Amino acid sequence: MKVLITGSAGHLGEALARSLLSNGDQPVGIDIKVSDYTDNVGSITERDFVRNSMVGVDAIIHTATLHKPHVATHSRQDFIDTNITGTLNLLEEAIRANVKAFVYTSTTSVFGDAMQPAVGDPAVWVTEELQPKPKNIYGVTKAAAEDLCQLFNRNQQLPCIILRTSRFFPEQDDDPEKHESYSDRNLKVNELLFRRVDVQDIVKAHQLAIAKARQIGFDRFIISATTPFQPADAAELGTDACSVLARYVPGYVQEYNRRGWAMFPSIGRVYDNQRARKKLAWAPEYDFNSAINRLSEGQDYRSPLTRQIGVKGYHEKTFIDGPYPVD
Repeated sequence: MKVLITGSAGHLGEALARSLLSNGDQPVGIDIKVSDYTDNVGSITERDFVRNSMVGVDAIIHTATLHKPHVATHSRQDFIDTNITGTLNLLEEAIRANVKAFVYTSTTSVFGDAMQPAVGDPAVWVTEELQPKPKNIYGVTKAAAEDLCQLFNRNQQLPCIILRTSRFFPEQDDDPEKHESYSDRNLKVNELLFRRVDVQDIVKAHQLAIAKARQIGFDRFIISATTPFQPADAAELGTDACSVLARYVPGYVQEYNRRGWAMFPSIGRVYDNQRARKKLAWAPEYDFNSAINRLSEGQDYRSPLTRQIGVKGYHEKTFIDGPYPVD
């Protein structure tokens, strides 16, 4: 199968290209940056470039985007051009090329302020039914691109699957308070409980989405590591997350003590991936439980693919206050 991958120079784009190649498929990578997995260099905002890259393509995985880290360095118009107009170009050319499946990599950031409980309030249980309230131009444009996908499914019968991925970037957190209070690995393992996912599991979700797109037609899925928590835990998670976690994963206490790590005292949101596990038959392998097991055995908690991709960054330069400026 010939699969067009937009954003092939990025973390996920490269991971997808590597995995599709090893699976015997033919990935065609496009990106504005040169990379080992980019076949055509150019912008998805250019219609002719998109059309020329679509020849013979069976499916599209659209990961190219301006991200949250670009909010302070790019204009709102840049976000509209790339995230909305670029997606429209791909959708229209997909129809022209008779593409059989379109998978759009979206983000849990579309939920925005809908995931912000007051201090001490129950954690927000985040499912696909939660009404998005984007809080920046990144979230707004990703939500708008999702709606374009739904429109093309309804009016042009293009099978479109939207995957709302949670955090998977390996870079340091942009919140100074967090990265001053927790080591980077401590922070990222904590997040596997409620808002992080491994790249290898994301790749699996995309491959399943391609395979099931024609059967499903259209749907949105949260792609995040499986949480051990239940909706009934929401109130206690907002006030005493450590006690809740100790009931589900008691072994974490010894492992954290051994490493001098700490758990967050409260958790304000939990991503629920149940729909993706049920409808896509997705079985993510890398979650908090597996991380504790691997760490206790002296292994890296991350997948081999995640380690292979490494850190790419979002900007050509570094910033004094963190991996990227925050607007």
